[in-house]
Order: sequence, then structure tokens, then C-alpha cells
Amino acid sequence: MTSNHFGAMGIILHFHNYYFMNEYKCPVPKDQQPTNEFIELSKSVIFSWPKNKKSLAFNLIKFWVVSFVLFLVISSGSIYFKTSLLKYILLSFFSSLSIPLLIIIRLYLGWNHVFKRLTSERVEYEESGWYDGQVWIKPLVLKEKESLIASIEVKPILKNLVQIFSIILILSLSGILLFQYNNF
Repeated sequence: MTSNHFGAMGIILHFHNYYFMNEYKCPVPKDQQPTNEFIELSKSVIFSWPKNKKSLAFNLIKFWVVSFVLFLVISSGSIYFKTSLLKYILLSFFSSLSIPLLIIIRLYLGWNHVFKRLTSERVEYEESGWYDGQVWIKPLVLKEKESLIASIEVKPILKNLVQIFSIILILSLSGILLFQYNNF
């Protein structure tokens, strides 16, 4: 991405890529450098959703609606739920929350991995991809720059993901409790 897409962070990333990695003779392959991993994740269609909380919520709602319809179709074949329309709809509603929940978990795992690599003092990498793990210790200046990227760009994304995960999880657990303790 160009610096126009990142604003002030773009300048830091540009400076980082051309100055620090060359000056410190970084042995880490370009695609395994934490800053480049951050850029690639930001460019990804799905992983860019959490950068904007409204976009993430909108996309999750779309997935939830599609999965709700799918779960309605699947549970319509159950003889047990044909006796209670309310139970049938509620079961589909709460079951379909599993799809957005899985999406949120995947997004969190990807962004958390990049966050850990950006804030780590060491960069683990593989030169040939065949279990020849190497470790490169970041210079202090580089560690500070990548920590800045992590705190300004990635930490708010992780915070948003945890908030939305909590909301979906509370809804899911309330559905489980509703079915566990109510006879309707």
C-alpha cells in the first residue's frame, strides 16, 4: 500500500522498509518481516474489515443473515421443532450466531499474530521453509517503530474484535441458557 492509504503510519512504514531493513541488514525474508505482514494483512479483503468497526459489523450481519436463513432451512426438517414455531426460529437465530463467532475468532487470531510479531524483540523466520527456524533480534530503533505501529494500528483493531466477540458470545450463551432452562 502507498503512504496515502495509511497517512502518518504510511510514512513510518515507508521509512521502515527502505531505511531500517537495509541499514541493519535484516536477514528475515521480506514476506516474514512483521511490518510487511501487517501491510499484507491490511490489504486482505477479509482482514481489512476490522479496521473500520462499522464495516466489520455490517459484514458480520450479512454473514449472520445468510447463516440464519441456512439454519432455518436445516432445522425445518426436524420433527421435534415442528411442534413449536418459536423454538424453531429461536434455535435458528442462536445457532446462526456461530458463523460470525467463527469469523471473529479467525480475524482475532490473524491480527493477534501480527501484533505479537510487531511487539516482539525477536523475529522468528525460516529461510527455506523447511523447519530451519532462525531468530533475528531487532535493533532497539526498529523495535520502537514496530511497537508504534502495533499500538496505533493493531491494538484498536484487537480491541474492536474483542468487543464484538463479547457481544456475540453473550447472545450465544443467552440462547443456550434460554433453551436449557425454559420449557416452551
